[in-house]
Amino acid sequence: MASALINGRVLTAAGLRDDLAVLIEDGRIVALADADAARTREAELHDLAGHVLLPGFIDVQVNGGGGVLFNDAPTVETIRRIGAAHRHYGTTGFLPTLISDDADVMRAALAAVDAAIEQQVPGVLGVHLEGPYIAPARRGAHDPAKFRVPDAQEIDLVCSLRHGVTVLTLAPEQVPAEVVRELVARGVIVCIGHTGASYEAAHAALAAGARGFTHLYNAMSPLQGRAPGVVGAALEDRDSWCGIIVDGHHVHPAALRAAVAAKPRGKLMLVTDAMPPVGAASDTYVLAGATITCRDGRCETADGVLAGSALDMACAVRNTVATLDVALEEAARMASTYPADFLGLGHSHGRIAVGMRADLVEIDAAFTVRRSWIGGARSA
Repeated sequence: MASALINGRVLTAAGLRDDLAVLIEDGRIVALADADAARTREAELHDLAGHVLLPGFIDVQVNGGGGVLFNDAPTVETIRRIGAAHRHYGTTGFLPTLISDDADVMRAALAAVDAAIEQQVPGVLGVHLEGPYIAPARRGAHDPAKFRVPDAQEIDLVCSLRHGVTVLTLAPEQVPAEVVRELVARGVIVCIGHTGASYEAAHAALAAGARGFTHLYNAMSPLQGRAPGVVGAALEDRDSWCGIIVDGHHVHPAALRAAVAAKPRGKLMLVTDAMPPVGAASDTYVLAGATITCRDGRCETADGVLAGSALDMACAVRNTVATLDVALEEAARMASTYPADFLGLGHSHGRIAVGMRADLVEIDAAFTVRRSWIGGARSA
């Protein structure tokens, strides 16, 4: 039976509307109807009680959640557990993210993502390989023993996913522009990150087809007056997307507000860079042999190096509204519409419109997620 979501404030292309019902059938949105007319249709009614209905959040950088890290066990069950943990916070689409690792682990991760998509594990859109072709000088919490320059065999491995989208974060000083060009030609979305590259090297990677920047400001050469660096290239470029972590720890709000002012609308997207503590009771985990502790939402090594985050997407949206002078409508698009466009999925995901996949999230005034839908299937 069709479903009708009524009595909510629905985010449409024109903004929030309180006079619409969303009709869902066979996993897709089939109509945005007059709220009164929807009650007369043969559909199961779901009363949103005045809450806000948004496109489901899409997180392109999810290392872990629910107490598990993708690197530790790159399996379908790990992906399922991570997805279930993040769904509680409104994430209806995500990329399991593999931190720099050996080729065998990468191979297992890619096979697991393919299998998860074949098995229709809710929310899986592809994979994000964050490294291992990154720079030791900007390694963050990555294990430098895993870093290397890709040869032809590894390029084939990176391009081997059969289902979904592949995002690869690399450092331009480690990967020549001709290799970037080949990866892009073979369907990989290349992002610049964990890099000490110059402004000129970053632009060369963009010219070769790189589409975005991984967690803007973090683990990249900064913007300086006579050396614009990767941050300068990212802020100046009109066509690339930038992921930002709005958790109050990774980047100062003033720097994020500067990015909002500099980038064209639609080119900033919220990411969590989430680790196992999201949706789990434990506030510690092990990464590259080091114990990471989360205190007050900050995940760090014993030496104080940031190692991912304990951020969820609902909190990211809330923080964006509260600290970046961004309206709820725009913050929600930064968490859904713009990531969908970045992934090349804007025709099917990230919007509440007729014909779109029914991936939705209902939030209340406190930004608490009340319910979500993935392909029209409602959460418990």
